[in-house]
Amino acid sequence: MNIIFYCQYVWGMGHLVRSLVFARALAEHNVTLIAGGQEVAVDMPDHVDFVRLPTLYMDEMFTTLIPGDTRKSVDQVKLERKTILKALFEQKQPDVFVIELYPFGRSIFGFELEPLLEDIRAGKYGAVKTVCSLRDILVEKKDPAAYENRVLEKLNRNFDALLVHSDEKLLRLKETFSRDHEIKIPVVYTGFIAQQADPAGGKILRQALNITSEQKLIVASAGGGRSGYPLLSLVLDACENLSGKLKFKVEIFTGPFMDHTEFEKLSARATAGIRIQRYTRRFLDYLYAADLSISLAGYNTCMNLLVTRVPALIFPYTRQREQPMRVDKIKEFLPMEILNLSQVDALRLSECIIQSLDHKKSKEPLSIDMNGAANSAGFLGRWEKGN
Repeated sequence: MNIIFYCQYVWGMGHLVRSLVFARALAEHNVTLIAGGQEVAVDMPDHVDFVRLPTLYMDEMFTTLIPGDTRKSVDQVKLERKTILKALFEQKQPDVFVIELYPFGRSIFGFELEPLLEDIRAGKYGAVKTVCSLRDILVEKKDPAAYENRVLEKLNRNFDALLVHSDEKLLRLKETFSRDHEIKIPVVYTGFIAQQADPAGGKILRQALNITSEQKLIVASAGGGRSGYPLLSLVLDACENLSGKLKFKVEIFTGPFMDHTEFEKLSARATAGIRIQRYTRRFLDYLYAADLSISLAGYNTCMNLLVTRVPALIFPYTRQREQPMRVDKIKEFLPMEILNLSQVDALRLSECIIQSLDHKKSKEPLSIDMNGAANSAGFLGRWEKGN
């Protein structure tokens, strides 16, 4: 089966990571993954043909498109992207078109998606089935009624199935999309999409980092990095308070998109026991190796915590409901403490670190479906066979 997978990430990199895990599970098929966000180094599976569109991303308010190439206007980049997409569809003639998030989000990218969907509906590329790939929680909208009207109209007209990457026993679409009952196409709960790695990698990494049995390893991270400076600066402040009170090492991952000046400020505070990097392809190994994780609460971060079962201090991003809602749903499955960045100072965080380091990794069987990538691939495979 020939699959084109479209993913547009505009702020962090969580949407790209989840799409990559999904694409990796489609090893029996020919996959073309299209991405249009800022460039970041990722491991691409052999069966995936990666196409990078000219970069567009958004400001913090998610209202303005910004071109990656500042020499070009937004309109120039839009035209280039539309031309590339059209040529790609004419060349590939896909059996399935998977679109991440749209039409539930990324409406500003309708300029390039709607023409494709119209051409698909007109049969221009043969018999193409169109699928929406959707995470667990939708962000709130200023006008929910108008938003849901738009989504339903586009979804029911242009799509053949909706894959919701959540365990329906834990999080259902109706919790953040009230008119889910008006969706006329099949809605499939796939389970959560989660990266996987060999747990033994944690032990190997601890040895490589020369961490003794008496030392604790703390891993602090900030997703893509654009919103991460306040948290990671606070972590460094707390580590100063812990100096001399605790034998520990800290690995900090700022995220590839952290502002250069902010990254340099953090890097200047590195010590023999505190290392600061932008990104690692071995993040799961670090969590398996860790005694404690300190992080935000994006989809992929929470899935990583559930996979590795590491004790965690979690600071949900509170400007939207998504992250607070997610950690509230998963808190019973992990030894975690949920904190508010605006209410925690360095002394309080250092106390929380000491308390949390007494917790052990949970060994109880996880009663959440974490096989979302394989289940999604299985659904598409059955679809191909007409089941």
